[in-house]
Parts: sequence; C-alpha cells; structure tokens
Amino acid sequence: MELLITVIKIIVVMGVMLGIVAYVVLLERRLSAAIQNRIGPNRVGWQGLLQPIADVIKLVFKEDIVPVKANRFIHDLAPIISLGVALTTFAVVPFGDKINLFGYDIKLQIADINIGILYILALTSLGVYGLTLSGWSSNSKYALLGGVRSSAQMISYELSMGLSVLGVIMVAGSLQLDKIVEAQAGWKWNIILQPIGFFTFLTAAFAETNRLPFDLPEAEPELVAGYHTEYSGLKFGAYYLSEYANMFVSSAIVTTLYLGGWQMPFVHSIGLSDFWISIIQVSGFLIKVVLLISFFIIIRWTIPRFRYDQLMNLGWKFMLPVSILNLLITGLGILLF
Repeated sequence: MELLITVIKIIVVMGVMLGIVAYVVLLERRLSAAIQNRIGPNRVGWQGLLQPIADVIKLVFKEDIVPVKANRFIHDLAPIISLGVALTTFAVVPFGDKINLFGYDIKLQIADINIGILYILALTSLGVYGLTLSGWSSNSKYALLGGVRSSAQMISYELSMGLSVLGVIMVAGSLQLDKIVEAQAGWKWNIILQPIGFFTFLTAAFAETNRLPFDLPEAEPELVAGYHTEYSGLKFGAYYLSEYANMFVSSAIVTTLYLGGWQMPFVHSIGLSDFWISIIQVSGFLIKVVLLISFFIIIRWTIPRFRYDQLMNLGWKFMLPVSILNLLITGLGILLF
C-alpha cells in the first residue's frame, strides 16, 4: 500500500509541478511586459492563459536540427540530464505536514530521507553536467564557452551555498528537511535566525539556476545563446523547461530552509479540522514559492548582467568569506545561548 501511495504522490506532484512550471513562463512574460510598460501575450485563450499550451505544441512540431560533427549520443543525452535533475530534486522537499485521506495518514513529501540536504546538494551539482556536455557535444565554440562558464560558475557558488546551509543544519540539528521545517515552528524562521545565510543562499540560487544577473553561460550578446546554441525543437524545450523547473525547485528549497516551509503561524489556534489545516499549510507553502519565483523574475528584468570577472570576484572574494563568517557566528551563538 505504501508503494502505491508513493507512486500516486509522484504522479500528482509531477503533474502539478509541470503545470506550474509551464505557467511560470507565462507569469514571466506578463510580469516583464508590465515592468517594460507593454502588453505581453494575451491572445491565446482568456488573458493568454492558453499560451503555454500553444508554445508546447509549437516546440513539438519544430524540426530537430543537429550539427553534422556533433556527438549525437551526448547531444541527445545532455537535455535529459538537465530536465531529469531539475524534476527529481523536488522529491525530498516537504510541501506540507500530513493529510488524512480515506483513513490513511499521507505524508506530504515524496521521499523522507535522513540526508535530504545532502541529496539536494548532490543533485544540484550533477545538473551542471547537462550544460557542460551540451556545450562540448555541439562542436561549436559558442556552445563550448557557455558550457565551460557554467561549470566554473557552479564551482564558485556551490561552496557558498553549502556553507550557508551548514548554518541551518546547526540551528535545526538535522539534515532532514521535514525536521528543519518543524524547527521553524511559529516565527522561528531561519530568515530571522540566519539572515546572512539567507542572502548568500539566495544569491547562490540565482547563480545555480543561470538566471540574470548570473546568466553568463547563455549571455546572448557574447555567445549567441551559449550552451544551447545548437539545440532546437523538443530538446531546446527541455532546456527551457529545466530552467523554469530549477527556478521552482530553488524557490521551494529557499522556502523550506529559510521561510518556515509549510509552517503558518497561529493556524492551529483558528479551530479548524486537521484536514483544512493541511490544506492551508500546502497553500501557504505554494504562496511563498510563487512570491519567490516572482522575485526571481523581477530581478531578471531590473538588474543588468555581471561581467564574468565580477561574477567570479563576487563568488570567491565576497560570498565565500561571508559564508564562513556566518558559520562562525552561528557556532558562537549556539555555544553561548
């Protein structure tokens, strides 16, 4: 029975996640239009709500063009790696506590493993292979430069990200994500207890997802389209989808680690049944995630791209020392208080 429940959870979560990711693209197009004082897509369906479906149909029917001298196997494999990593990272993120359905207590998390944070860090490190291999396999100098940039960027920001998370682990005393959420009950959110860690982790998340102002692996004025220059059709669509899936997953992880996850202060004092409390917690989690996604989008359309040397300087000369300092302050605080 547990296996059946897990399979149903995977199907439901993947369906909801892919739906949200598709409409995040529409949200970005409408938000960017509002920022630039233009209209944005509003023709396909009411207020453009069917635009993501039209985009998918267009990508499905586009011709798949592969360079003659490309390594065909790696060229096909690279987008699968990127999309697979983006979708499987969410498996350990708790989006609620428990909900009782048909007499069963169902934990609102696909996989509750005791090394949840290590799982996330491992998978986000693997994600860069999709970008690097696409650049190498395309046999194009622009794509190769984009792939090399992505690997250098990942190395620079993974260190700061890992050190920021260590502060959260020290405060919660666990690597399990559900335990970290439970430790933030009430208003003990880690954004209050770990403000330096929050800002360094959020900045590293921008770099990990290759979003502006850290989109140097793509950098259209310099590299045409960077690592996915030689991709078209569904394979380009897979990269496009993986970028937005990464943004969704990063927002969910930031919410879990620093914004209390599904915790909603005072929700138990309203007098509602456990079922409705669970619904409110899941809704609260999704609202936090959507607000963070909106923040990602607003930053993209308001802050210009860094130069590559500025990107490296920020990662190695500022964020890494600040992350180490945050770790020392956290350790001292735990020792004294």
